[in-house]
Amino acid sequence: MPNPFPPLHPGFPHFMHGGDYNPDQWLPDVWDDDMRLMRLSHCNTQTLAIFSWVHLEPEEGRYTFDWLDSILDKLNDHGYKAVLATPTAAPPAWMSRRYPEILRVGANRVRRLHGNRVNTCLTAPLYREKSRAIATTLAERYKDHPALVVWHVFNEYGGDCHCDRCQNAFRGWLRAKFGGDLDRLNAAYWTAFWGHTYTDWEQIESPGGPYGEDAINGLTLDWKRF
Repeated sequence: MPNPFPPLHPGFPHFMHGGDYNPDQWLPDVWDDDMRLMRLSHCNTQTLAIFSWVHLEPEEGRYTFDWLDSILDKLNDHGYKAVLATPTAAPPAWMSRRYPEILRVGANRVRRLHGNRVNTCLTAPLYREKSRAIATTLAERYKDHPALVVWHVFNEYGGDCHCDRCQNAFRGWLRAKFGGDLDRLNAAYWTAFWGHTYTDWEQIESPGGPYGEDAINGLTLDWKRF
């Protein structure tokens, strides 16, 4: 009977045991001791670069891979494997400053400031373009590195954006769901209650606001589905 659980990777038939490893956040003279501690804790895999975009691209279009080259080589030399992440959950401050349209707009319709993580508008064309560029560059550089065992794509998708672009996309999604029939949407949402009836698709907005304007439960549910 064939094995229903084949090895994850040729030459690596083990459970992955490790964690998020962020060597770009401390001095290189600590890295060798990191390797020693990994051995003591019986780790065999480390996840790299989840939040390292600014350390990989400190300026637009200028990449710095020396530190990641060194870490991947060290892992390989010590018999460890790497889960290499796209750093797209944490774009650099220079990107937020130069292209503020990549930042999310909250339910209160206020654009957020740079910071935290997963703080981007996933529909923003510029953000998608920059994400594709950094992911492609990483893939081309490290696809054949002997330490690489798995790709880690993004980090913890979640949250929502209420910018104009997302509002338009939501309306388009609703049009498709209800076959372009606004009466069907009104009936499904029971918008006659409290006078919420829509007479034009452009009147529909994502739920939110400081006073609980998401009183239409059907709309709130569809926004979450969207």
